[in-house]
Amino acid sequence: MQSNTTNGHALPELTPSPPVLPSGLPLPDPDALAHSRRVVAHIGDEIRRAGGWIPFSAFMRMALYAPGLGYYAAGANKFGAQGDFVTAPELSSLFGHALANQFAEVLRLTGGSVLELGAGTGRLAADILTRLAALEVLPETYAILEPSPDLRERQQRALLRLAPELASRVRWLDALPGEWSGVIFGNEVLDALPVELLARRGTDHLRRGVTMDGAGRIAWRDMSLAAGARRSAIDTLFPAGDYESEINPEAEALMATLAHLLRRGLLLWIDYGFPAREYYHPQRTTGTLMCHYRQHAHADPLLLPGLQDITAHVDFSAIAQAGLDAGLELAGYTAQAGFLLNCGIVELLQQTGEPGTAEFLRHSNAVQRLLSPAEMGELFKVIAFTRDIDYPLCGFAQGDRSGRL
Repeated sequence: MQSNTTNGHALPELTPSPPVLPSGLPLPDPDALAHSRRVVAHIGDEIRRAGGWIPFSAFMRMALYAPGLGYYAAGANKFGAQGDFVTAPELSSLFGHALANQFAEVLRLTGGSVLELGAGTGRLAADILTRLAALEVLPETYAILEPSPDLRERQQRALLRLAPELASRVRWLDALPGEWSGVIFGNEVLDALPVELLARRGTDHLRRGVTMDGAGRIAWRDMSLAAGARRSAIDTLFPAGDYESEINPEAEALMATLAHLLRRGLLLWIDYGFPAREYYHPQRTTGTLMCHYRQHAHADPLLLPGLQDITAHVDFSAIAQAGLDAGLELAGYTAQAGFLLNCGIVELLQQTGEPGTAEFLRHSNAVQRLLSPAEMGELFKVIAFTRDIDYPLCGFAQGDRSGRL
């Protein structure tokens, strides 16, 4: 074990002081605050073992995924109006039905199964299966790779409630399979992968990370970068001048892994982000890192570890290049609104009932949020890759923006 020192001084092993929350953020209850303190203690132990400093990516991984402690590994409610944020599947079943229209097209060509990475509440899986059943294109298996035991239980309950006749087709995986044919997809998965924070300040090239301060809190600390891939990323991607942003080697590595196991079919991601020229825009000088806590968004990832989501936007140019380098074909890239329209979401809305009925209005309001450029329609993007499919995907029939990558 390494010495619990930094710069020759013993690291503090103190009870963290109460957090000071930005104006407008609700205070956690005592149980939640106690949980966050356990997360801080766990991360503090790792910092001490590492000699006083860990990179931000390691902090983010523990804050989100530490077994039994991390945000996605513990039992707090995360999704929907009563959680920390609302995802597209929680707004309307039509989101999943539109996705299923695209998946059905691929499954008719390839056969095989569907693999969902990080299935949230399980509602999206239920909606996709329900629509695929209606289209008579049910996959052999609907598999879910879900690292969180808490979320896995929620998904199982949701599928039994929302699609009981189809729940037996679903199986949960503890690890990626060796190969796959059919469909692999993830909705809001890439944004939650741990990112590296890099910065240029003057002539200094820095890797951002964390230490423990004298009050027992997790605090920022930057380390100078020698020559290597991270320093090269700063010089290659960042505009001139002082600048801070993220790179996501884990997302690129995941792309390579999934490309290796996809024998024939579709790999599709839905997430918020930009092409590289927009991601590293000269005016975006502090990056895209964002946190979500009880329906509030803010930019302090060190606040209340374990109680808030931490995300970064997706550099879709890097994802596209990773897919191409791994031998996949880029099949399309567009905004969520265009993709959903191409997949028939308006026609699906018309099937929910007569205009003016409560059911129609409920879905209509949700579809407006999914499509509106001021809401999710433009912020979220869809990118797709294929292997051994010589057929255009319906979701990119109009408005394909692949040329912008």
